[in-house]
Amino acid sequence: MLHDRDRIFTNLYGLQSPGLDAARMRGNWDGTKFLLEQGRDWIIDEMKKSGLRGRGGAGFPTGMKWSFMPKQSDGRPHYLVVNADESEPGTCKDREIMRHDPHLLVEGCLIASFAMGAHAAYIYIRGEYIAERDALQRAVDEAYEAKLIGKDNVHGYPFDLYVHHGAGAYICGEETALLESLEGKKGMPRLKPPFPANMGLYGCPTTVNNVESIAVAGTILRRGAAWFASFGRPNNVGTKLYGISGHVNTPCVVEDAMSIPFKELIEKHGGGIRGGWDNLLAIIPGGASCPVIPAEQCMDLIMDFDGTRAVKSSFGTAGVLVMDKSTDIVRAIARISYFFKHESCGQCTPCREGTGWMWRVLNRMAEGRAQKREIDALLDVTTRIEGHTICALGDAAAWPVQGLIRHFRPEIERRIDQYAANPHSEPVLQAAE
Repeated sequence: MLHDRDRIFTNLYGLQSPGLDAARMRGNWDGTKFLLEQGRDWIIDEMKKSGLRGRGGAGFPTGMKWSFMPKQSDGRPHYLVVNADESEPGTCKDREIMRHDPHLLVEGCLIASFAMGAHAAYIYIRGEYIAERDALQRAVDEAYEAKLIGKDNVHGYPFDLYVHHGAGAYICGEETALLESLEGKKGMPRLKPPFPANMGLYGCPTTVNNVESIAVAGTILRRGAAWFASFGRPNNVGTKLYGISGHVNTPCVVEDAMSIPFKELIEKHGGGIRGGWDNLLAIIPGGASCPVIPAEQCMDLIMDFDGTRAVKSSFGTAGVLVMDKSTDIVRAIARISYFFKHESCGQCTPCREGTGWMWRVLNRMAEGRAQKREIDALLDVTTRIEGHTICALGDAAAWPVQGLIRHFRPEIERRIDQYAANPHSEPVLQAAE
């Protein structure tokens, strides 16, 4: 149970102004100069001790990522890039930070950039986020006016912050595609190595972090690594923004402790499943790219990196999509497949060809116009896409399909049998029978 006093995002719902004066009343920019005076090594060490893992989906330890940046400059500038390209279906947490608590992010950018020897940071914001860009730009302008950031600021560390608006491509959420787009090129992932910490933006050492990962930095340093690490289970610590959408009574974005049981999360914040717990069919725990988890595995599910991995899924961004028994699960996954087909950059053959193939097969399966042997063929194709592409979009496209076949193969087979018996009938939902 997370108490209000332990919440980092105290204006998540916009009940107060997002402006600088209100942000300072909430504790933003409090003692920032003192934090910087502790030195780069202290900041990185505290971030490591806090146990914060990246909040963008991959869950890489944030402090360790910062420590990869070269200690001494070789003449090239260092950059921080904040990934605000929140384009994963089911994920809408960073939007609330930029809309209602943007100064947490602006301050976090200064602190993180100082820790990595960067004098400039870029926030790459999703093309469809218009109001969020305006709110964020206002916060940046306020910080410049108050001399909190800029060439000659009160913290004594020259620092510039730029808000860059994307054009609405999901692939630009992948860190190297984001860098390509930021440089004015087509958003296509780069081969790694070299990694961004060595060759990133404009060929310079760069760290790419998620909005939430950067926004929590100031509070962690002010309240201490031990405070942050006291929430959740080992290796899964801290507070976290959860997005609850789909078939719940009160969809919301909420901050709670890591490792909260799924049932408690939904009961406490989501108002329970629509139609009661017996009506739950499945959930997707962290955005559309995570494999689906059936209802029977949700009852004891712990919402953190290890808990979701234990049921062969992924914690992702903690954007929970809840599906009740009115859901046509095969069509739902087919729709997700269409999204990945549409958003593939087309650079890698397995992804370019495979995503479209999976979508077409799933579409037929949703109607029952398929052979049962095609189910295994589809599963086989997912394994030939997964792990064989430059970036993780191939994996993201394969996992939902794997989850569907793993848990709902009988439903696909039932539709095939039904169609074979009566080719002109509409497929009947299992739950409706």
